[in-house]
Amino acid sequence: MTEQKVLNQVLSWIDNNREEVIGFLQELIKVPSVNPWFHDHPEPSHEDKVQHVIIKKLDSHQPIIDLWEPNADALAKYANKPGFYAGRKFEGRPNLAATIKGEGGGKSILLTGHIDVVKPGSGWTHEPFGAQRLNGRIYGRGAVDMKGGVAAMVMALDAILRSGVKLNGDVTIGTVVDEEAGGMGTLAFIDRGHRADGCIMTEPTEMAVAPICRGILWGKLVLKGRSGHIEMEQGDWRKGGGVDAIRLARVYLDAFDRLNQDWAIRKKHPLMSIPCQLLVAQLNAGEYPTAYANNAEIVFNAQYLPEEKDENWLGGKVKQEITKFVNAIAETEPWLLENPPIIEWLVDADCGETPEDHPFVQTCINSLSKIGLKRKVMGVSTHTDMGWFVNVGIPTINFGPGEMRMAHQNDESLAEEDLIEATKVLACNILDWCGVARS
Repeated sequence: MTEQKVLNQVLSWIDNNREEVIGFLQELIKVPSVNPWFHDHPEPSHEDKVQHVIIKKLDSHQPIIDLWEPNADALAKYANKPGFYAGRKFEGRPNLAATIKGEGGGKSILLTGHIDVVKPGSGWTHEPFGAQRLNGRIYGRGAVDMKGGVAAMVMALDAILRSGVKLNGDVTIGTVVDEEAGGMGTLAFIDRGHRADGCIMTEPTEMAVAPICRGILWGKLVLKGRSGHIEMEQGDWRKGGGVDAIRLARVYLDAFDRLNQDWAIRKKHPLMSIPCQLLVAQLNAGEYPTAYANNAEIVFNAQYLPEEKDENWLGGKVKQEITKFVNAIAETEPWLLENPPIIEWLVDADCGETPEDHPFVQTCINSLSKIGLKRKVMGVSTHTDMGWFVNVGIPTINFGPGEMRMAHQNDESLAEEDLIEATKVLACNILDWCGVARS
């Protein structure tokens, strides 16, 4: 049977069983696998239940199952590396690697995604875990981020095997916990030793192949002032006068605008629609309506590119750049020279990149054409968990159904047609990369 006939056979199976594909996503959504980091009070995350739904779907193919709970103490050797958080608990929160062995002689592929979700939040007009279908869309927390991608990758493999096709290379379905709170599940997956010749992370990319994601720094700039009656003349601060921390914050807000003009030129990537920027997310200042602000906090989000990673695969170089910039501004303010600002680093989410001309990336791009879709290549402006796979030498892309901007929104939803098309593209990727065994 020719390669095209094999592909057509698998695509026909997906078309003929689209209700099963959609139903599998609904089954995943109905499990409220909220990462416990988002719970106000301790309660089960149900991430284990999602893993068992996936195992049940693959069970008839007799996969090799590795189901284990990460252990923070055992991962302490990765301190100061991406994804490590001391004391993180994983009871009832297992990772899963389900491997279908090939006939031999082909390249292996890892299809991976996280199965934890953020809490629903408010403002829903659909039941967050009801998986309602309406006007060609499936509603529910995790529909886009990222149970849609997980459903597509599982059903792509299921479609191939249930079509009677045997592969040369191994296929591993890797579903991890804890991505929404820092990515320690993926760190544990890598530490476990799971590897492949290529990896697809099924984050939502609007059906584009995305071989790069950016790193993300969260920081808090703390500025000390000196309170004083706001309705009275204060005089020189050296003689006890007040110092308005809000005015100091405005100095930094203006300075960040100038920094961003520089970054807009220096920190671009051809696959990114926007440059890296230092963007202010929160302002916290002042205590009373009658007093100058005694302190001010500027919480910011700064992005960085894979080429800027430090020796630990994190954003240490960019932290140093921002710190140097903040200190240079402080030198222009006598008060700040004696009361220097403090930066508290809150999050450093890593990044990764696979060259666009890599054979694995090109295989994935070509799969779009084979399914009749536009060849789209772009970068992911946010963080994904691809960094660790790249760090250990696995060529990795992001590809999945849905719009990333829908993630974490109320009434999160995924178009049914996007789910079906993503399942087809992923099936094509598997066939082309792993190779079809000759009967």
